[in-house]
Amino acid sequence: MTDPARPAALRHEWKHQINLREDLVLSQRLRKLFPHDRNAGKDGTYRVTSLYFDTPYDSALREKLDGVNRREKFRLRYYGTDTSFIRLEKKYKINGLCGKRSVRLAEEEVRRILAGEYSFLLESGEPLRLELYSKLMGKGLRPKTVVCYDREAFLYTPGNVRITLDRNIRTGLYSVDFLNTTLFHLPALEQTTVLEVKYDEFLPDLVRMAVQVPGRQAAACSKYALCRRFD
Repeated sequence: MTDPARPAALRHEWKHQINLREDLVLSQRLRKLFPHDRNAGKDGTYRVTSLYFDTPYDSALREKLDGVNRREKFRLRYYGTDTSFIRLEKKYKINGLCGKRSVRLAEEEVRRILAGEYSFLLESGEPLRLELYSKLMGKGLRPKTVVCYDREAFLYTPGNVRITLDRNIRTGLYSVDFLNTTLFHLPALEQTTVLEVKYDEFLPDLVRMAVQVPGRQAAACSKYALCRRFD
């Protein structure tokens, strides 16, 4: 079992924004080469709903936009319509490499966070819960924005590669939207898909060739930042 207190290994990550035609060509290619994530539905996709936190000064957003080398984001996340399995995640970036730590929260615990009740985070002594509590109280970290999208994910064992296509990116207000799985969310990025590739020490040539999109360059692309435009 992974020790939640131990920092996760840092990974490489790059992203593209691609149009719907490029998405169609790329997804057909990837389906012939790589298996889907085991959590995918019959169509190979699943829905991801996240609630991102930020400070009153929007530190996470500003550090992302400014390209700060060491930065972090906290979020709550569940998949599909199953709110019985929710994770608290801390995603961090150090000199271009990414890492993530996570711990499970019960739905009732999430409701308490949304209601501004944080003291229960101290009870278990779990490091990530304690860190969230510290930053809620010390930095004024608060739930900020819901980010929802449909994900198609592919895996390739050599290099521990994960390729994702995130479509229909939409956003909403955290206070009412996060745990309501039936609400319609506001489209945040129409006619565009976000392609992400994550890997460990090396990117295999097969993957490098498979994900090539002519004329596209890897660029900073944050779904959280895109959705914050609608504040």
